[in-house]
Amino acid sequence: QVQLVESGGGLVQPGGSLNLSCAASGTIFSINAMGWFRQAPGKQRELVARIVSGGGRNYADSVKDRFTISRDNTKNTVYLQMNSLKPEDTAVYYCNAYIQVGRWTYSRDYWGQGTQVTVSS
Repeated sequence: QVQLVESGGGLVQPGGSLNLSCAASGTIFSINAMGWFRQAPGKQRELVARIVSGGGRNYADSVKDRFTISRDNTKNTVYLQMNSLKPEDTAVYYCNAYIQVGRWTYSRDYWGQGTQVTVSS
């Protein structure tokens, strides 16, 4: 069983910063990619940022130069540093990881429970 546990959401004023973290635990053989998605009310879930095992990163255009994704492979943890937050960043943020649980199994997606980020004055 694999679990992704997120932390770090909350309420912040426009222009402020938050740091999200997500730790994967359980039976894990390898983690190929970790990332963050978000879903605002009435909108579809969208990719925010993703980092693969080799260190490559990609970001949504709307968060480039403001958000930074990083990963600690020793802790199976991914972080999202969010700076210069805007009201349009308000959403539930979900951690995602593409995990192989055994040497002879296929990788699949796992999701965290979500953490609310609200940007408002």
